[in-house]
Amino acid sequence: MIWALLLLALVPLVLFIGAGLAYVVWRHPSLATPLGVACTAVTLLVTVALALTRR
Repeated sequence: MIWALLLLALVPLVLFIGAGLAYVVWRHPSLATPLGVACTAVTLLVTVALALTRR
């Protein structure tokens, strides 16, 4: 039950953050590269952390 509620809360949060980042990149195209690098780095860190916790 708690996982369903957590997922229900996280999906709109991720969509809201994604929409905010898309808006910032649309309004300020020069930030596209730094934001892309930052998102890639965060994704890599989260993936490594999840892989290590599942060991």
